[in-house]
Amino acid sequence: MGFSQALSGVNAAAQQLDVIGNNISNSQTKGFKSGSVQFSDVFANSAVGLGTRVNGVLQDFTTGSLESTGRNLDIAISGEGFLRFSQEGEVGYSRNGQLTMTSDGFLENAQGARLMGYGLADATDVTSGVVVGGQPRVLNVPAADMPASATGASGVGVSMQLNLNASETVGETTNAVLYNNLDAKLAEDTTQQTSVAYNYSTSFSVYDSQGGQHNATLYFEKVGSNDWSARTALDGVLTNQELDVTFDTNGKLATVDGEDVTANPPTWPTLSFGADQLGDEVNPVNAQFSLAGSTQFANDSTVKSLAQDGYASGALIGISFADDGSVVGSYANEKTVNLGQVALATFRNPEGLSPSGGNLFSATATSGNELLGTAGTGVLGGIEAETLEASNVDLTTELVNLIIAQRNYQANTNSIRTQSEVMDQVAQLR
Repeated sequence: MGFSQALSGVNAAAQQLDVIGNNISNSQTKGFKSGSVQFSDVFANSAVGLGTRVNGVLQDFTTGSLESTGRNLDIAISGEGFLRFSQEGEVGYSRNGQLTMTSDGFLENAQGARLMGYGLADATDVTSGVVVGGQPRVLNVPAADMPASATGASGVGVSMQLNLNASETVGETTNAVLYNNLDAKLAEDTTQQTSVAYNYSTSFSVYDSQGGQHNATLYFEKVGSNDWSARTALDGVLTNQELDVTFDTNGKLATVDGEDVTANPPTWPTLSFGADQLGDEVNPVNAQFSLAGSTQFANDSTVKSLAQDGYASGALIGISFADDGSVVGSYANEKTVNLGQVALATFRNPEGLSPSGGNLFSATATSGNELLGTAGTGVLGGIEAETLEASNVDLTTELVNLIIAQRNYQANTNSIRTQSEVMDQVAQLR
């Protein structure tokens, strides 16, 4: 008689208890994937089996519940895919998105593995744009300030929608006294001033090439039943630019500087501020000036909407993640820009991945090669910001499995005891 069958059962049940214990111990580990034991019987050209053995431990990659954390560096994947990490030159894959940012701008998990993805075209220029494609690299959030951008530099310029009061009377104006150039203003030379007549004035901010903020003012004077003239000034210094604005009999904008703005696309004039207003230390400002949607109705003159594309420089004050995995930097100038994008990986056979500890898996020949992409493309899920994926361990199921495995272990030890008693009886035969 042999003990091998029962002994194999004891060993297999012990391994099952180990797997169940590991599942239970990791029930609160974010992104953890539970395992289950696969058994098979053993035969060796014998009518009686030789017991059982553990063929392997199967990982369950069903998605755990997503839990909101409110922390900006916590991310989860809603759907398929794995985050890609680099640690000591080795690539690992994880569903745990608990990240911290190091002092030098790397995004790491608790074990020091660094998140990978696609970075900026120029690591020294935060506005250079993210280059997606190719081999992912370790993501780094640059500490550089966002550089200033002059009004008009992006091609958008200034957009203003306003209503000019049709009830205004030609000739009934107010006067503003403005300096003719910056030098006269700095010297407070009142002999270099000009009086400008207007019925309505409005101001807005303009930024120069170094991010300096200036106050631009438009002075609108009614010169005909449907005609207006606009003079421009910057920080109280008059320019030599004058805009002619006309409306049709329905009060809708018709032409600006003689250009038909009802055409598709319309042609808009350029607001120009040069050295006489800005000085020689910065570049001239040339910005497209759109009055789209402006009207002349018998209501108070007022600005309905105003936008301009310039801004000052700004320091990085924080980052967040977008649905597509973009790393969005927020700056003190109230602007945001994409600083990188998280790369996701998927496998034809995720169950073939090998657990390597530290919430990471490694690819194997069984799992197949990684298939790379970005969140929300193909079969890859989206990125959920300020969220973590909980362990997919079902404690109730594991506790039931624990009872079953314990009974199995006990039954196999009873089989060994019974065979031992039989051997004792045989030894006592005379």
